[in-house]
Amino acid sequence: MRPPLTATAVPPLLPDGDEARAWAERELADPAYRIAEPTPLDRAARAVVDFFTDLFSTPLDGGLGPTVALVAAIVAVLLIGAAFAVWGMPRRRPRAPAAPTILFGEREDRSADDLRRAAEERARAGDFDAAVVLRFRALARACLERGVVDLPPGATVHAFARAASTSFPASREGLDRVADDFDDVRYLRKPGSAEAYRRVSEVDDEIRRATPRTAAAVPA
Repeated sequence: MRPPLTATAVPPLLPDGDEARAWAERELADPAYRIAEPTPLDRAARAVVDFFTDLFSTPLDGGLGPTVALVAAIVAVLLIGAAFAVWGMPRRRPRAPAAPTILFGEREDRSADDLRRAAEERARAGDFDAAVVLRFRALARACLERGVVDLPPGATVHAFARAASTSFPASREGLDRVADDFDDVRYLRKPGSAEAYRRVSEVDDEIRRATPRTAAAVPA
């Protein structure tokens, strides 16, 4: 029976010249090396910097300083212009448009504070239908802005109320009640009232002052 090979018995892995060159070519073909290479614009900028470094590191006699500086500035402008002409202006990566927020079946891009102000305006005008709806939307938007509730587009007001009550258990009853008020005004066409607006405003203010227990996701 042959004795087991020890670490010292295994010959070192030393490639010959051709094999070492092949390994090096495969390694340098990795895209990571190509990404790290300077672009033509980088090389042009480096050349300009080197030009000025060499120019101003050389002492000048007499009154040649201003003349040389003017010539250098003209050359720099020409080099930069040529670089942009050859490689173009740097392109900005376009930003993806922000996804619109859908609150209870309708697009709503206003902030919670904007919705509260709009609700107050409608309440002062006596339009409590709109005031109740807007203030409830402000409540939901505020929970989204705080990261307390994750609200998918198809969520209902009662699904939102249940999720929000997980984060604010002390407001559970109030959330259920104002969700009913929203549904009454928005879907069942019961008229809004000052009392309904007062309730949703109180729940909104209560939750604004409260510290959430957890974050919750609303089922779609």
